[in-house]
Amino acid sequence: MRIVVVGAGRMGAIRVEDLVADPRVDEVLVTNRTEARAAAVAARFGAGHLPWSEIDGTPAEAFVVALATDAHAGLLARVLSRRSPVLCEKPIAPTLADTESAMAMAQGYGSALQIGFQRRFDPGIRAVRDLIDDGGLGVVYSLRLISHDHAPSGREFIAGSGGIFRDLHVHDLDLVRWLTGSDIETVFATKAVRAHPEYAEFDDADVTVIHAVTQSGVQVSIHGARHDALGLDVRVEAFGSRDSVTTGLNHRSPIRSVDADLGLNADPYLGFVDRFREAFRAETAAFVSLATGTGPNPCPPEAALESLRAAIACEVSVAAGGPVRVADVRAEGR
Repeated sequence: MRIVVVGAGRMGAIRVEDLVADPRVDEVLVTNRTEARAAAVAARFGAGHLPWSEIDGTPAEAFVVALATDAHAGLLARVLSRRSPVLCEKPIAPTLADTESAMAMAQGYGSALQIGFQRRFDPGIRAVRDLIDDGGLGVVYSLRLISHDHAPSGREFIAGSGGIFRDLHVHDLDLVRWLTGSDIETVFATKAVRAHPEYAEFDDADVTVIHAVTQSGVQVSIHGARHDALGLDVRVEAFGSRDSVTTGLNHRSPIRSVDADLGLNADPYLGFVDRFREAFRAETAAFVSLATGTGPNPCPPEAALESLRAAIACEVSVAAGGPVRVADVRAEGR
């Protein structure tokens, strides 16, 4: 089968590398508005190069959309009409209205649309979900999620990111729904700029805390930061009536214990690709299974819609200074 990867940035390169290595894929073509960048990524991984102007006329069995978020809508309109499966990096769009529009388009054309939430494919996080699903954790009391970037973002990224809730915490909010099997009922969020004033210029934040409660009654605490001096830190803790477990805590975790030498903070993770490389590989393989008709859609577009709705609810909560019902957040003006 032939798969076209649209986008030659960091995520596009990851998808190309993994698709080329998949024996079920016969040909990978890379395209980008900047032709030289597409050609460089193609040459690096032994893929083909497709001129940007030839996207519409080139036969392909599947597409990967790995462009900047603000370019998703126009590109999705072109590739979904091909009635081929599409893997789209999160988010589908920066607003609920545009997300719903893309979903309607996919449904209208009958095109499968998988969203890139790679944390679902992390072995440790999947193990936590398996424990919850098979009853090993017992009654789920609470979850605690930590999402710390290593290095602060540049102004250009901050300006176009959509803010910390929509850019970073959509991953955590998606995991809450995925792990518990329940929608988020309420959120109470706070944010602050503690050490990096450039975030304040864009009404953004470098630290956050979210208290969320699912419809099934699970209480969740989510802690976010745009800077962690020791490295990138993504962890999940789950507490239940039968067991208490954690994932993401290992010798590479960028944290020190002042009580004892636990062997932490050795060769710490310095970026999300380093932390989730295996997860990206598994996610891409799942998309190939979807495209070949041998596997289900592991992350349908509803996941992107509802995590974005919860992220926007966090923004509303910050502005209101209190809890917000996620279901009350509608697409109008969002």
